[in-house]
Amino acid sequence: MGIGEYPRVGQPTATRPSSADGTLQPSRERPDDGLAILSPRPSGIATRAGKRMAGHPVIAFVVVAVAGFALLAALTVLAGWLLKTYVLPDHGIGHADEHVNVWLAARRTATWNDVSFWLSGIGDVFAIPALVIVTALGAMVMRKWRIAAFIVAAIAIEAATYRVATLLIHRQRPQVHRLDQLPVNASYYSGHTAASVAVYCGLALLITSRIRSTGLRIACWVIAIAIPLLVALSRMYRGMHHPTDVGAALLVGIGTLLVALAAARAAKAAELAGERSS
Repeated sequence: MGIGEYPRVGQPTATRPSSADGTLQPSRERPDDGLAILSPRPSGIATRAGKRMAGHPVIAFVVVAVAGFALLAALTVLAGWLLKTYVLPDHGIGHADEHVNVWLAARRTATWNDVSFWLSGIGDVFAIPALVIVTALGAMVMRKWRIAAFIVAAIAIEAATYRVATLLIHRQRPQVHRLDQLPVNASYYSGHTAASVAVYCGLALLITSRIRSTGLRIACWVIAIAIPLLVALSRMYRGMHHPTDVGAALLVGIGTLLVALAAARAAKAAELAGERSS
């Protein structure tokens, strides 16, 4: 079974002209899953790639996801190398980048230490996997396979990109007392922050594409954007990452969502192309 969804019972079937006599015949295309954000774009690269793999949505999803990951990881490593080699050696930039952590460390209190611990936790290995698992299982129960694949791919691509970046780019963490015990040469980039963008903003994309209320959409996005920013601030407060590390992480998180979206759209395009050709 491909990555796609089945029509709901009682839902009208679309029609299209037959090639023989021009009369309307039932279309074998299944309607979209109701999530416009995951629908293929007519002129998109992902759509064109999916059409080349007509009838094989799973293969299309995997191919686009892996290709997107390779590109994202390469850009992330290149950005890290440029940051270490050319940007940070500049005295003004490097000093300012470090000074933010010094300023935050000088203002620590027991209360804010506890708050930063819990804020870090919502972007860590307990909250993030739990949200992904619940979302994916719920989507699979409702037979929304592309939704499950999208959210799983988003966090998987981020985690793989983080591993590649930390293996190839060794940057020392801020020169302040660090509140977490983690490798000191893995400052670039903030995995907590990037994972928060991938999951919380990914969920916001899914949720807001199903609700019509403008107020609820705004509220959802305010929360989804605020969470990664608070996680980023907590990681700097705890002395684990520089501002440039969390800035890069925000971009990586956005990149993972774009790759996961492209993979989901390619899968749908492959599914529709296969139905048209059959």
